[in-house]
Amino acid sequence: QVQLVESGGGLVQAGGSLRLSCAASGRTFSSYDMGWFRQAPGKEREFVAGITKNGGYTYYRDSVKGRFTISRDNAKNTVYLQMNSLKPEDTAVYYCAAGLYLSGTMTVTVWGQGTHVTVSS
Repeated sequence: QVQLVESGGGLVQAGGSLRLSCAASGRTFSSYDMGWFRQAPGKEREFVAGITKNGGYTYYRDSVKGRFTISRDNAKNTVYLQMNSLKPEDTAVYYCAAGLYLSGTMTVTVWGQGTHVTVSS
């Protein structure tokens, strides 16, 4: 099983950009679909973006389409989330996840510890 460590969170003004990274340990990274989830204060954790094992397909929640881009580098065991045109409603703890994406749903096997993203207005 992989272990996941996120980085790249922080404070940014509305309209700005951040790039989150998630580094995975272990030799099985490429056998997992990967995803990013987020949880805002007082709200449930929600799916943000996902990418298949070889990076061939990507999936996004509607509210981030056109602003966020998920990518992965299997040689570096790393998945990224480029976030542009950030809005205050994007403020949340962002979690990296490894698992299986099937029929529109991601079943998560491994969670990262989370990284905070705060977007000021």
